[in-house]
Amino acid sequence: MKVILLQDVKNLGRKNTLVNVSDGYARNFLIPKGLAVEATPSAVNEMKMRENAEKARKESELSNARQLADKLNGVTVTFATKAGENGKLFGSITTKDIADMLEKEYKVQVDRRKIVLPDAIKSLGVYDVELKLHTGVSSNIKVQVINQE
Repeated sequence: MKVILLQDVKNLGRKNTLVNVSDGYARNFLIPKGLAVEATPSAVNEMKMRENAEKARKESELSNARQLADKLNGVTVTFATKAGENGKLFGSITTKDIADMLEKEYKVQVDRRKIVLPDAIKSLGVYDVELKLHTGVSSNIKVQVINQE
């Protein structure tokens, strides 16, 4: 019997794949547990439509990430904070601060987890920060920290 898997099944296949299994396995285990549905022509057509929709969604995400990378490449974000002697900040600049400033200044929402910053910025200066927007799509921005007077 041919079935379409609704979830990943160990030693059988991955989600949204068409597999051939014995009738008893399908009727007594896979279908009652909601792991698979019988591969009727309408179910196969629905599976193909889901695959096409997923592919279109991924392509859209990738193109949006590329546009965002082009827009943000070379952008400089400036923070004016209080600093003590030797240029040490009274606090730090984190990925959340950078994401908030990008949204405030450039009207661009970037998830803070996509900002690559090894440690929080704790001193004055200019820092290169990488934004990993999507798999294989990244952008570099500069973060400038100046002393607030």
